[in-house]
Amino acid sequence: MTDSETTKKTTLKRQFQGVVVSTKMQYTVVVRVDSVKIHPQYKKRYTTSKRYACDYRGSDLKLGDTVTIEEIRPMSKTKRWRVVSSKA
Repeated sequence: MTDSETTKKTTLKRQFQGVVVSTKMQYTVVVRVDSVKIHPQYKKRYTTSKRYACDYRGSDLKLGDTVTIEEIRPMSKTKRWRVVSSKA
């Protein structure tokens, strides 16, 4: 087999959009991601949110900024996400 015939393994990385809720740590921001779920019995929609610790080496993010985060390898006990892009 040559190199051109071998298949390259590519993994799909999950991406979410969320809002920055904390910038108090060095190189880390906390992002809240909201999702809408439907109750199985009553069919009512409700909002749930989850907070992710994300790696960010810049210093221009503020509270309330909308960002896109992407899954990465574990960097620490809680950091498994990275900020990809931001919208002020």
